[in-house]
Amino acid sequence: MNNNEILRVQTYMQNLFGCEGISVRRGAKDDSAEVYINGEFIGTMFRDDEDGEVSYAFQMAILEFDLPVMAEEE
Repeated sequence: MNNNEILRVQTYMQNLFGCEGISVRRGAKDDSAEVYINGEFIGTMFRDDEDGEVSYAFQMAILEFDLPVMAEEE
């Protein structure tokens, strides 16, 4: 992903989620970027260019131990 794409995706995500704390940063590979909220890594963005159509896929893993305990689970 180039700098222009990263900025466009970042602006889109900030507007979509109403959160200016979202930042998108260049990833280790040319087709990916890392997504952060207030400096905390939350997931990876991948660029897909298939048949001349470009799309971006956001992948976020949520670990079970990070989830809050609900009353009925106790």
